[in-house]
Amino acid sequence: MRAILGEEPAAEAISPNLQRLIADLLYAGLQAVDDDRLLTPRFDNAYDYFHEVLKLQPGNEIAVEGIRGIVERYLELALEAANRGNFTNADELLGRAEIIDNSHPGIAPTRQALAVERSSGDLFFPLEEQALRRQSEAIREILTDIARQAREHDAFVLITAPDDELARWIYSAMRESVPGYRLRGNIEISSGALIRLRMPDS
Repeated sequence: MRAILGEEPAAEAISPNLQRLIADLLYAGLQAVDDDRLLTPRFDNAYDYFHEVLKLQPGNEIAVEGIRGIVERYLELALEAANRGNFTNADELLGRAEIIDNSHPGIAPTRQALAVERSSGDLFFPLEEQALRRQSEAIREILTDIARQAREHDAFVLITAPDDELARWIYSAMRESVPGYRLRGNIEISSGALIRLRMPDS
């Protein structure tokens, strides 16, 4: 891929039909990026569309930038996975970025960031979104246990939830579980539901 990325644009003019084909492929590639169809599904992913453009018109700037954007999106997803404690997925996503372009300047910093996250000693608690929305007694017990662990370790609570209302309910339920203790925390709106207890520096 580095060889493809480094090639110069073709000097010769291209036909109107080829121009239309390239435009269609670029549009499909950009749409696939927006949908996070980066390397899958087969024959309908951003990488394949941009790669096809580069075969037709080596050095096409939009395709080159598109492939670079795919790498950067994988790096972003890897960091998000690590932030949720899903290090297996984070390593897989980083590996995909390396397969596409292992010379990208973001590879090494991301690998280092994953190592820091992995050695943090933080506790991660994935939660079932539907159970949270039902506010069942079982999920309240789970939140109570997490809140008590936060108090025990004097940990900072990071709550990830799909919307602000659910995130605030999680925090409220945890705070009520440890009366008299100042539960410090923050919320992030993203897909999935998770609580991370960030351990204080030793």
